[in-house]
This record gives sequence, structure tokens and C-alpha cells, in this order.
Amino acid sequence: MSKTMKIWFIIATFLVVFGFIIFVVVMAVYDFFDLGFTKFSTMKYGTNTYEVNEAFDKISINVETTQIEFVPSGDESCRIVCFETEKMKHSATVQNKTLIIDMIDNRKWYDYIGISIGSPKMTVYLPQNEYASLFIDTHTGDIAIPKDFTFETLKINGNTADVECLASVLNGIEIKLSTGNIKMDGVSANEIRLASTTGKININSVSSKGNIEIETTTGAVHLTDVACIDFSAKSNTGTIVLKNVVASNCFFIENKIGDVRFENSDAAQISVKTSTGDVTGTLLSEKVFITETSTGTIRVPKTITGGKCEITTSTGNIKIDTK
Repeated sequence: MSKTMKIWFIIATFLVVFGFIIFVVVMAVYDFFDLGFTKFSTMKYGTNTYEVNEAFDKISINVETTQIEFVPSGDESCRIVCFETEKMKHSATVQNKTLIIDMIDNRKWYDYIGISIGSPKMTVYLPQNEYASLFIDTHTGDIAIPKDFTFETLKINGNTADVECLASVLNGIEIKLSTGNIKMDGVSANEIRLASTTGKININSVSSKGNIEIETTTGAVHLTDVACIDFSAKSNTGTIVLKNVVASNCFFIENKIGDVRFENSDAAQISVKTSTGDVTGTLLSEKVFITETSTGTIRVPKTITGGKCEITTSTGNIKIDTK
């Protein structure tokens, strides 16, 4: 390194250190350690409460970035408490026995220029435990539905929102996201349809009187302690793991690069197709195995009784045991 370059390097290092010192001093002046960066936000947040006095049995929510949480109200009243900005507030009305919650965006073009530090949040206090339907359309706001509630139908559309559902649904559950994660625990439903492009899907202690259908692109799929009639899953690169999962009819699984793993799981009939993904694990009963692979290793029991278990891969290994 030349002498000139060394001098410029020393000067640059000094400026970086000096700038960091100035930054720390400014943060101290603005009570950074107590308030964080909120004083620098150009969007002002406040908490508003919306009272709902009319009866309803259906809920429809359409928001952008608002986090949504449902809580039992503890009395016969319904209220929605929102942490929101001055120009992006929410509204709550009842039409045809449906509680409709929308976002009212009064921003001008110049309001998009600035610093926004904070996240809108909505807490919905519900007076009843059972409702006919819940529909939510959001983009990036996370959603939490506790086990205190039961719905006849539940449908959620989102982009990068994470969804945690602990509530049971009498009929169907349909959740469709882009990059958000889906978590279900202790849920029962007639039909369950879940889709997330890159998000993870975790299902624990779930029972379905019908089918469970899951579709991802790169997101991993994990099921534990699940019972249903039919189970189907499609993925490209996400790992699919079934632990203590039993389907009275069939498993139908397609995965290109991702692995498929069974842990003490079973179905009357099983069909698995992968490209380079391995298919491994343990089934609970004997099967008639029909296997095919181009270059992978095959190791399955030589049983001649039980339902059909057809596994096809291109280069993936097939290694299955039975109890």
C-alpha cells in the first residue's frame, strides 16, 4: 500500500469513528436508551378505542400492516383497541350481522416521505366464544387467534404476515400466505387448506374429520400428532416431516428437491414422489412397497401384506422401516 493510500485510509477510519461518537451523543441527548428511535419518527402514533354496540356473528377484517390479536372481552361488550397513526386509522361497523373492520388511509403523496418507526396493532375484544365466520385480508400484519374461540369457517389471506391459530373451526380452515409462517396447535376442523410460498408450516395436535392439504415452494412442513382422512402436501425444496401422523385413507406427497421423512406415521395407502429428495422413516404397519429410483439407494421391508406404498424418486434415497 502506498503512503498516500495509507494516509487516506487513516483519515477514513478517523471519520467513521468520529461519526459514531457523534451518533452516540445524539442518541443520549434524545433519551435513546429510554425511547429508542421513536422521537425520529415523522408519523405520530396514538391509541384509539372503537366501541361496537350492535350484535354480530361474523367478522371481516381488511387491513394493510396492522398486527391483529383476538382476546375475550370478559363481558358482553365488543371493542377494538388500535395503536394507529393520525392518517391511517381504522373503522368498525356492523352490517348484516357482520363486524367489518377496515383501514382508512388519509395519507397524501408527501406523507410517504419520511421516517416511520412503529407498527400498527389491533386488539379485538370479543364478547362471545363462538362465531359463524372469520375472514381476514392483510399484507404484513401478524395474526394471533387464541383457543378461546370457535368459528364455523375461517379464511385468511396475507403476504408476509405470520399466522398463529389455536381456535377450532367446525367446518373449513383456509390460510393462504406468500412468505409468512403458519402455526396451528390444538385445532380441530373438518377441512384444512394451508399454503405459503416460502413460509414454514407447523401443525401440532390437530384433528380433521376430512382432508388436510398443504402447499409450499421452499417452506418446511412439520406435522406432529395429527389425525385426518386424507393428507396431501406439495413442495419444491421444503422438507416435509410427519411425526405421529395418521390418515385413515391416504398420504399423497410430492416434493422435488426437499426430503420427506416419516416418524411413526401411517395411512392405508401412501404415494410419495420426489426428484432428488430422500424418503426415509418409520411406518406403523406393513405395506406392499412399490419403489423406483434412478441412482438412489432403496431399502424397504420385503412385506407382501398391507396397503400399497408407492415411492418414486430420481436420485433420492428410499429407506423405510415398519413397526
